Amino acid sequence: MVRFAVVGIDHGHIFDHAKGLIKAGAEFVGYCPQTSIPSLVESFAQTYPEVPQIDRETLFADSSIDVICIAAIPKDRAGLAIQAMRAGKDVMVDKPGLTTYAQLEAVQQAVSETGRIFSICFTERHSVRSAVKAGKLVAEGAIGRVIQTLGTGPHRLGNSRPDWFWQHDAFGGIIVDIASHQIDQFLFYTGSETAEIVTSQVANFANPQAPQFEDFGDLLLRSDKASGYVRVDWFTPDGLPTWGDGRLTILGTEGYIELRKYVDIAGRDGKDHLFLVNKHGVEHIDCSNEELDYFASFAADVRDRTATAMSQQHVYEVCRLSLDAQSRAVNISSQPKG
Repeated sequence: MVRFAVVGIDHGHIFDHAKGLIKAGAEFVGYCPQTSIPSLVESFAQTYPEVPQIDRETLFADSSIDVICIAAIPKDRAGLAIQAMRAGKDVMVDKPGLTTYAQLEAVQQAVSETGRIFSICFTERHSVRSAVKAGKLVAEGAIGRVIQTLGTGPHRLGNSRPDWFWQHDAFGGIIVDIASHQIDQFLFYTGSETAEIVTSQVANFANPQAPQFEDFGDLLLRSDKASGYVRVDWFTPDGLPTWGDGRLTILGTEGYIELRKYVDIAGRDGKDHLFLVNKHGVEHIDCSNEELDYFASFAADVRDRTATAMSQQHVYEVCRLSLDAQSRAVNISSQPKG
């Protein structure tokens, strides 16, 4: 049985990691309570009351632990992952797995020297049932050859955020922080091993009290197989019944798929709505019972030293493209006058 522990509880995605691995048959043996968001640890403790709180250095030193899951402050994730890998553990990291080119180089070196797995759990694909179903439909040829993806990742800002949330070096910029999801999806659904950034933009349109923050970003990218457009933002209105109306449109030569991942506005209840349009007609597919296979595949990779969940090169390429788009982005910020 794969045994895992948690180090770094600074984002709610850590709940996805734990839930997914437990369902995959892994044993949750402990977590470090160190955090910048005490309420998150309180909720974690209520969810897993039987799991002990253990100092992180003790967890790293425990040779019986196979995997460390990490959702720390973004700028700290790579360092913790490297420490875990050098302690003989595989890692599952929340996105963004890293925030600088130097961290990417250091992670690659650690993987090369230790032979451990550095996996980023891109929850908008790995923890979204409609996204899993879309991958199967694409593989079956339901829409022909994929030639373009259009992905949006709107988020609600909310009223309570830790101090680091507003600091650029802590979160890495909006493209690194959020758009890595959509870049991952572009590579996956188009079957692209590599790509390039055509253009990118960022802005702080509505948060002048936090000058380092970015509340809008978009980018164009292309590969030898397809092109893609990504838009991310922090402008989800309070009236929407969920945190964001995340969508993905996958255009193929013989049809298209649209995912309304978290809400079908003024439409069907629930989430995980998939719309398939091709020569056979128009179909709505309820994906609520689709299995999330990333976690079982990751656990199998830990046991068997394989790479079925996601290739290491794919992880690196998503990180590189995110960093490229962020570093090249033109700032188009403007504030209302008068």
